[in-house]
Amino acid sequence: MLRFASLMLCLLFTLPAFAERKESFGDLDVHYSVFNSSFLQPDIAAAAGLTRSKTGGVLNVAALKAGKNVAAKVSGQVKNLLGQSTELTFKQVPESGAVYYLAEFPMHEREVLKFSLSVQVGDGAPNTFSFDQEVFPDE
Repeated sequence: MLRFASLMLCLLFTLPAFAERKESFGDLDVHYSVFNSSFLQPDIAAAAGLTRSKTGGVLNVAALKAGKNVAAKVSGQVKNLLGQSTELTFKQVPESGAVYYLAEFPMHEREVLKFSLSVQVGDGAPNTFSFDQEVFPDE
């Protein structure tokens, strides 16, 4: 599991190709990144319950309140430019004091996808935001 934690940290904070991004809501920061599932090593994907695929993407979300990782309720959807929508089902992945939320989605061609997310911490109000991401299936 230590290898998985290392991978997640790399995905969140170091690899510019994944373009980690952040939305802030007061003292709550929501970090997120999108990447191809084929980038994962087979053992890492299996440990996280993810399927490696040339036409599959992964959305990684982490919530930090006052700089500390916190559990959250994460939901959302992804839409292509034709308006076709797919609900995102997030898996909670706890790892050494951190909690990540991972959702898989299909990507069949190079395109721009619009992600709409809702992140709720505790009994607080849901925080919603959207972002666009260009994706490139693995060839």
